[in-house]
Amino acid sequence: MTVALMNTYQPLALSFTKGLGTRLWDQAGREYLDAVAGVAVTNVGHSHPRIVSAISEQAGLLLHTSNLYSIDWQQQLAKRLTALSGMQRAFFNNSGAEANETALKLARLYGWRKGIEQPLVVVMANAFHGRTLGTLSASDGPAVRLGFNELPGDFVKVPFGDLAALEQVQRKHGARIVAILVEPIQGESGVQIAPPGYLKALRELCNRHGWLLMLDEIQTGIGRTGRWFAFQHEGIVPDVMTLAKGLGNGVPIGACLARGHAADLFTPGSHGSTFGGNPLACRVGCTVLDIIEEQGLLENARVQGERLLERLRAELADNPNVLATRGQGLMIGVELKQPVRDLTLIAARDHGLLINVTRGKTIRLLPPLTIDEREVGMIVRGVGRALSSAPSV
Repeated sequence: MTVALMNTYQPLALSFTKGLGTRLWDQAGREYLDAVAGVAVTNVGHSHPRIVSAISEQAGLLLHTSNLYSIDWQQQLAKRLTALSGMQRAFFNNSGAEANETALKLARLYGWRKGIEQPLVVVMANAFHGRTLGTLSASDGPAVRLGFNELPGDFVKVPFGDLAALEQVQRKHGARIVAILVEPIQGESGVQIAPPGYLKALRELCNRHGWLLMLDEIQTGIGRTGRWFAFQHEGIVPDVMTLAKGLGNGVPIGACLARGHAADLFTPGSHGSTFGGNPLACRVGCTVLDIIEEQGLLENARVQGERLLERLRAELADNPNVLATRGQGLMIGVELKQPVRDLTLIAARDHGLLINVTRGKTIRLLPPLTIDEREVGMIVRGVGRALSSAPSV
């Protein structure tokens, strides 16, 4: 068979034709429980009737006008997101990588306004912020960076969760540092959770030195951790925050929110997007927020996430290959001592369960925020049985 796609993925030989809630159906009509949610995207489930209705109605009214004109749905979504987060202004684009590019441009402008000719942004080891050249520069990991040398941007890397390393960097580069960019939970590197109080300490450090605290909440935001945004668990507010994934439930949308000095850095012509913030994407974003509020999905994510974590730990306690099980809300990782060959295929083929394995040996579970107790049990049993039956690498 001729393959017309570039060789950027290694997908399973599995294609879906229909989705509803937490379930997907393949071309043969077989049903699967989706514990990936499109990598933390379909937070309110597949084909939610409210989302379907919003897309259908808006498609029949207006899809695109460009940002040369005021867009009412864009204004509405900006007001709601800033109210929920404590931020002041929003910029909309089409993806998480674009949202992070927006944040990095804000950091550059912030440095320029302060008269810093070569500004530095502090980033974390094992971070992942996107695949554009700019966001790749801020990311870590040999696999994603291989072959892309001389990446743009000035960054200084420190270990995630290590406050002492930040103090050392401040002493060495403090005059050039303008911002810290960090994921509250590192998703792609295996659901790595910072020590309690870490974000609060970063907030205090940024306040003390006049740096911007920029949080990449592309995976953790929009209810994934049991709060609207992960930073709310520590009672702080960042200067810049990026969103995508769950905001559109499958419709491409990204957002960069800012407050204080960072909210006033852009001027007409300094940034833009042809498609960003179009009526369809922003109406869907508003509908997603409605559904989460009306169905109590923040609380459900918290309750079911705690239940899933507890039951996974009990189920996998005697598995010699399980190193750790950790998570917050419905963002959970099961770290293995060594990779397991064909684990995602075995889980899907033999147990009707869709999972993700990141960095080779961490099972990442990101089910829709709508899952119930019965489905928690199905995930736990499916993961346990897949690990028991799969051969080690």
